Amino acid sequence: MAFPCRLLTVLVIAGLYTVVRADVAAPIVTFVNVTGERDRAEIAIEGSFVVPVYSISSSRDGKKVFVSIEGASLAKNGVQVRGSSALIGRVTASTTARDVNVEIALTRDAVYRARGASGKIHLLFEVPALQERSSSASSSAGARVDAPVVVTEVMLERRNGRERVLIETDRPAVFRTVPGNEGPSRLVISGARARNGLKSVIEGDSRSVVRTVHVRQDGDRVVIEASHARSSSTNAIREGDRIVWLFSPESEPSPAQPRGITLMREQSVEIDGEQVAAFLSDIPMQVRSNRTPVSYSGRRIDLDFKDADIQNILRLLSEVGNVNVVTSDEVKGSVTIRMRNVPWDQALEVILRAKGLGQVRTDNLIRVAPLATLEKERDMAIQRRKQQVQLAPLETRLIPSSYAKASDLSPRVKEMLSERGTVSVDERTNILVVRDVNENLDSVEELVRSLDSQTPQVLIEARVIEASSNFKRDVGIQWGGDATATAATGNPTGLAFPYDVTVAGGATSNDTNSAGISPFVNKVPNPNFAVDLPATVGIGTGGALGLTFGSVSGNFNLNVRLSAAETNGVIRIISSPRILTLDNHEADISQGTLIPYAQISAQGIQTAFKEAKLQLKVTPHVTSDGAISMQVNITRDEPDFTRTGARGDPTILKREANTNLLVQDSHTAVIGGIYTRNTSHNLNQVPFFGDLPILGILFKERKENDDRTELLIFLTPRIVNREEALRR
Repeated sequence: MAFPCRLLTVLVIAGLYTVVRADVAAPIVTFVNVTGERDRAEIAIEGSFVVPVYSISSSRDGKKVFVSIEGASLAKNGVQVRGSSALIGRVTASTTARDVNVEIALTRDAVYRARGASGKIHLLFEVPALQERSSSASSSAGARVDAPVVVTEVMLERRNGRERVLIETDRPAVFRTVPGNEGPSRLVISGARARNGLKSVIEGDSRSVVRTVHVRQDGDRVVIEASHARSSSTNAIREGDRIVWLFSPESEPSPAQPRGITLMREQSVEIDGEQVAAFLSDIPMQVRSNRTPVSYSGRRIDLDFKDADIQNILRLLSEVGNVNVVTSDEVKGSVTIRMRNVPWDQALEVILRAKGLGQVRTDNLIRVAPLATLEKERDMAIQRRKQQVQLAPLETRLIPSSYAKASDLSPRVKEMLSERGTVSVDERTNILVVRDVNENLDSVEELVRSLDSQTPQVLIEARVIEASSNFKRDVGIQWGGDATATAATGNPTGLAFPYDVTVAGGATSNDTNSAGISPFVNKVPNPNFAVDLPATVGIGTGGALGLTFGSVSGNFNLNVRLSAAETNGVIRIISSPRILTLDNHEADISQGTLIPYAQISAQGIQTAFKEAKLQLKVTPHVTSDGAISMQVNITRDEPDFTRTGARGDPTILKREANTNLLVQDSHTAVIGGIYTRNTSHNLNQVPFFGDLPILGILFKERKENDDRTELLIFLTPRIVNREEALRR
């Protein structure tokens, strides 16, 4: 019975393979061209693919490199390897149900780069410079290895949609990366020092994934901190004497992503980073929330079978997905299902869910067992972890706080401790005394370092600029005279009536200054002006010109005085209060005068005081991107003694601005302004005569007035300790 059962199994698997098909025609790999020398080699994998989809990995010892070309197959006569190199020992190619694997064996440790092109995959292998120098100059190299690695340059650049931090060193360096859970990610280069004059802060723009990069010396190591967006992934690789720290934004993979996208990975044989350990877990996690969206990236297949044994189905999916599947004795039964264009990993999950089974995946190994068994194992693993925490030795660590109060950080630290952990505060030295298991102490120290940063100090400078101009013009005229025809003056009219005639001006003004009219009498009690429309002239104001015309006998006299005054003035007042304060703390600075005034009450007359001052009141807040949000109140009051009350008390000219605004660091903003202009034109004239052409100027007075005032308020905030405070 054993032989018929095996034959039936083979037939079922063969029948199932007939319904599995790929979405697109498989490309064919035909040649592998090898060129190069002892320390450098190039390999070109040629095929019929237009745009290759591939991935690259290496063995632990770094002597083998594996290139997996997805959805490809080998030529009928196999892959032909052409050329050779002393660095390349052997090149072999094999195929699976899913892809083609090209194995490259190296004779020496080397770093590699890869890139895809139309119809080819190019690989470049190079021996690190440190390995070459060690064989030729052992004595000098030994002294150089003992010397610290020098970090010569740190740059931030964008390439192929990803941002990279390039760290240049004088020789290959040992490094590790520490992803930041609460703060920035760190790359630590052991046994290194920063070059003198190396830029310590590299700024990115607001749209960059990497906001800022800080370089600092920490003992015998160089620490590079990168503040980046939370939704971004990081990876660090080494290329000879250069370390490339890659940052790329995480995006949700599209289920309808078209095939034919080139996957290019540029990495070295040695990849150092703590994030490698994140792919493995001691606790198998199978329970998954139905609300959490799951992304499937497996090869799409068609399945159509009835009453098929689940063991055979799992073997089929193992071949299609190029994974290893291990099942327990409880996995049994048959399945009937029909699927079209479904990823194989999604088909596997649906089949297991239908049979009440679950899976635990580690790399390319999948273990299938009933859900009850996996949940029981998960509970047991959780209990083991709890027991490990209970049995783990406790350690005590002193964590100093430089800027924040240790008592304020203590509640945050307590949230991260285990049940056995304790925290206390030494107020005198501002140190946290934390006692817990070692792994919790590392997390607590990272939290304290992220929170213990300098509070930003903001210098706010305000400028209140007032500019005013005034223009006044007054043009007037005074003229008059007298004519006498009488017997007393010897020139009567000769008529019976009127025999005597006297004509004189009728506009009188007592004690008018008439020095311009009469050179002999400075004050004429009754000057008898015919037109009295003078400009306002006096000492230091305007001017006047007097003309006198008369006959020899003095019987006929004509007196004219022209007067004009013009005033033009400009005033500019600049007030510039400044104040320095901490983030989220209100600051106030003022300067002014107390003006006394009388208050009348039932107790009598009392003297009170009113403030007239220049005041700046502001509350700044520094945002995460380095901008400054402010609540500002600016007041400028001053007494005006030209306008007084009934008891002679001056009025107060009040100028005030109250606003909220957001300003970039060291930028200047105009937060407000007031512009006023008063113009007036006055005309005084004698009716009818003033309207006469040309002659009308002898009967009118013109006054013009133009006053302009402009008020502008500028505000400039500056973060004094930007480099230290924004390192978060």
